[in-house]
Amino acid sequence: VQLQAFGGGLVQTGGSLKLVCAISGDIFSINQMGWYRQVPGKQRELVAVVTRGGSTNYADSVKGRFAISILFAQNTGYLHMTSLKPEDTAVYYCAADRSNDIWFGGAVDYWGQGTEVTVSS
Repeated sequence: VQLQAFGGGLVQTGGSLKLVCAISGDIFSINQMGWYRQVPGKQRELVAVVTRGGSTNYADSVKGRFAISILFAQNTGYLHMTSLKPEDTAVYYCAADRSNDIWFGGAVDYWGQGTEVTVSS
């Protein structure tokens, strides 16, 4: 399984962006997909996760503003980000796992490259 994330860019405070994670390979082996973000000098943090069954979970800092989804028929995952704040500025990574390691903080199976999001104040 290979993941490719794109859709980042520069946006003003209050704006929106949609990140896309293109998934190739055996997508049906994937049980969870997640989006993480990292700021230089800080630990990578889990932003959102979605399971094959459609359950979702979000970091408290993005609840109500971000929405994660995955369309298996299109081999694509998304992170819709609205009401963006300067503190959302980071490099965002998509990831996928064959089990539940994203949800439970284990070793994730697959990672995409990052896409940079910058929110100007």
